[in-house]
Amino acid sequence: MPSASPPPDWVLVERQAVGNRIRAARLRANLTQEAVALTAETDRSSVVRIELGQQSPTLDTLIRLARAIGVPLAELVG
Repeated sequence: MPSASPPPDWVLVERQAVGNRIRAARLRANLTQEAVALTAETDRSSVVRIELGQQSPTLDTLIRLARAIGVPLAELVG
């Protein structure tokens, strides 16, 4: 099976915006990436990559991150 083509630039921009919102919400809550990762039942490296816009989180991961940070999901996805 051929690999998927890279996402268009506008998708990458939106992915980065979501990552920025996650980071901002986490910092406002005074939480570390490690603390969020533990509560969200994921690894810290995934949180790092999501915040940097290098990884697309699944909906389930976004829901877990929002709950771990203590914000509504809509705040993270805009």
